[in-house]
Amino acid sequence: MSIAKFAVPVLALIALGGCNKTGEIEAIGGVGITAVRSPCPHVAVPAGTGDITSFNPPASREAAAIDVVAVLTNVTSTCDDSGEQVVTTINFDVQARRASAEGARTVSFPYFVTVVRGGTSVTAKRIGRVTVNFEPGQLRASAKGTATTQVSRAAATLPADVRERLTRKRKPGDTDAATDPLADPAIRQSVLSATFEALVGFQLTDDQLKYNVTR
Repeated sequence: MSIAKFAVPVLALIALGGCNKTGEIEAIGGVGITAVRSPCPHVAVPAGTGDITSFNPPASREAAAIDVVAVLTNVTSTCDDSGEQVVTTINFDVQARRASAEGARTVSFPYFVTVVRGGTSVTAKRIGRVTVNFEPGQLRASAKGTATTQVSRAAATLPADVRERLTRKRKPGDTDAATDPLADPAIRQSVLSATFEALVGFQLTDDQLKYNVTR
C-alpha cells in the first residue's frame, strides 16, 4: 500500500488512545480554557487497515472462498518523553480465524507502523510481521505484536510564543476575549506541525484495501 494512503486527516482516524501521559483541560479565570499538552503522539489504526482477509483461490471474493481472517485489536501504548527523542511503544493483538481446522498451520501477517505529522505528512514507516500458529483442530488463534516509534521532542513542542497565545488568560471586555487563537492560520499551522500520530495497521495490498473499504 502506498504511503499516500496514510496521509489522512486526524479526524478520519480511529483513535485508540494516547500514551501514558494524559491531557487535562481545566477552566481558567475569565474566558477560555487551557490544555496540558503532551509531546507523546496519538496512537490510532487508520480506517480500513484493522483487518485482513485471504481467499482460496486468491482471485475469488466469494464468502465461501474466505480462507483466513485476522483482526488487529487491543492496541495499547506507553510513551517515554524524558529525553530528546519521544519513544512510543505500541502493543497489540492479532486474532485470526481460519476456515478449516485440518492440521497445524502457520500464517504470517504483515503490519506497518508509521509516524504522521500534522495529519498529512508521513515522516517514518516500518514494516513488521506477526505470526499466528494454529494447532490441529483449532479454528482460532492469536499472537501479540509490538512496534516502536520515535519523534523529536523539539519538533513535538510548541514554540514559546504560540504557547503564550494559546494559554494567555483573557478577561471579559478584552479586545481579543472572544477570539479563538486557533482562528489565526499561523497559530493553527504551528499546532498542526507539532502534532504527531503513531499509526499501526495491517500492510495491505491494493486489492485487500479495496475489499475492506467496499465490502
